[in-house]
Amino acid sequence: MLAVKTAISIDKTLFDQAEDIARAMKVSRSKLFVIALQDFIEHRNNREMLAKINAAYTDEPDAAEQTLRRKSRRQHQSLVEGEW
Repeated sequence: MLAVKTAISIDKTLFDQAEDIARAMKVSRSKLFVIALQDFIEHRNNREMLAKINAAYTDEPDAAEQTLRRKSRRQHQSLVEGEW
């Protein structure tokens, strides 16, 4: 893996919290930031995927689909009629 060094500026309180967490996890501060960024990216990708899935299911069925659904329901009803 090709590593790239970068410098960031963060609030002192956040820095102190990161130091404490890194120490508790027994990882370097750099590793903690990598873990946090990977987690953020994964959650963001998951939210985007969920939004796409939700968008795909928000479409109302067109007239042809509604007709097909009605016919399917009637056919299913005639098949199971008296079965229960």
